[in-house]
Amino acid sequence: MKHLIASRRGFLKAMGLGAASLAMPRLVSAAGETKRPSILFIMSDDHASQAISAYGGILAKVAPTANIDRIAKEGMLFKECFCTNSICTPSRAAIFTGKYSHKNGVYKFTALDWNQPTLPALMQKAGYHTAIVGKYHLHSNPQGFDYWSILPGQGVYNNPNFVEMGQEHDSGWVHRSRKRTHYKGHVTDVIGDKALDYLKNRRPKNKPFVFFCHFKAPHDMWEYARRYEDLFKDIEIPEPDNLFDDYSTRTDAIKRTKQKIGNTRGESHTAFPEETKGLTGRALKKKQYQIYMKKFLRCVRGIDDNIGRILDYLDESELAENTVVIYTADQGFFLGEHGLYDKRFMYEESLRMPFIVRWPGRIRTGSVNEAMILNVDFAPTILEIAGKKAHKEMQGRSFVPLLMGKTPSDWRESMYYRYYFSHFDTECHYGVRTGTYKLICFDRTKQWELFDLVKDPKEMNNVYNDPAYQDVVRELKAELKRLQDELGDDPNDRGDNPRTGLD
Repeated sequence: MKHLIASRRGFLKAMGLGAASLAMPRLVSAAGETKRPSILFIMSDDHASQAISAYGGILAKVAPTANIDRIAKEGMLFKECFCTNSICTPSRAAIFTGKYSHKNGVYKFTALDWNQPTLPALMQKAGYHTAIVGKYHLHSNPQGFDYWSILPGQGVYNNPNFVEMGQEHDSGWVHRSRKRTHYKGHVTDVIGDKALDYLKNRRPKNKPFVFFCHFKAPHDMWEYARRYEDLFKDIEIPEPDNLFDDYSTRTDAIKRTKQKIGNTRGESHTAFPEETKGLTGRALKKKQYQIYMKKFLRCVRGIDDNIGRILDYLDESELAENTVVIYTADQGFFLGEHGLYDKRFMYEESLRMPFIVRWPGRIRTGSVNEAMILNVDFAPTILEIAGKKAHKEMQGRSFVPLLMGKTPSDWRESMYYRYYFSHFDTECHYGVRTGTYKLICFDRTKQWELFDLVKDPKEMNNVYNDPAYQDVVRELKAELKRLQDELGDDPNDRGDNPRTGLD
């Protein structure tokens, strides 16, 4: 496979401090003991990397994310972070278990079985205070947390209800909670307030913490706080150059999906009929795109502003110097590319996750890493930061060496993805991505797509049937089979038997 895989080694690009900063020790207590760092894990829902200005792209100048960028300037930005199943609940399960969907039992929108080893429980066992606030979306009562306050299901944007620790139902299902607490205000601000309350008042001061601060935004239907009403009012949001993709070389999957901008079949999240009356054709889609993007980006601004509040408090309280700050999203998202919104597909915009991490004194500031990391790697990495090994059941791998500027010689050069049919009529599929190619199998329809990511990074030209690529097809199919065998995934498993641990 050597000629198929672009080398991802040695891609740490430094800006700012020199390599000497990597050798700086962790903080040491008055007793001479090394203090384990606390970890603040901030995650938004559906926040695509192309909507973070630190990643560059067409939105960087019109919609800067100053506070998220601050984490990147003071830490490391990963360009090749991918999810293993691009949908909210399965990705969150993968993050907490370090396992793929077929191993953790969460294929679609089903509950997580907390009886298996999980990151919160292992961190709790390691002596960390564990907490989660905000969007949770794993449906079974949280376990392994010393403190939690979560939205039931998706939650709502304005004046939300939360299920607080102690209000849970004995059945184990979050939605059956005995009571809910009502809060006034926009959900992003409420979560920001709750984050500050935890950091100021609820965490014990004599032990490290791992705190999961999970924002609901910018999940549809993109109901931003009213104070952002005029943001982007007189600005035209740049369009991706494949907004009007005609899918001429693609399989039936993208042609049939309902997650197209302006779709009116079924869920019409981006049709905006009242605002687009009288428009047709390209003018209609252009208007729908502008409305969609302004709503989305206004939600993002709310997140960024609240992250600024949290970062400022870390500085003011002198927590910053020994707190690892991570920013990510539960998967990628389409922002008009291929004429799409939402996620699910293995195409780059949906597959790629933002991942930015700041670790003062340990990570070279302003660095960029292009090694391939996955959401199943998050748990092993956080455990190693805490001085613990990953659980033997975890399928991911710690990338702490990457944070230190060192790429192991055996670091992965391919990754496996699988999406199980749920809604939007988006076909289930699995595939393999290397540094240079991507092979996707839509297993119900027996159709394939192959993209040359070097020549065609925007995935416009399916070359699966091109005679010039038949050696590539054969080798990638072999790699796909190798990964399925290695990870224990049965291609015939449709995900119809989730394992929830609940009756």
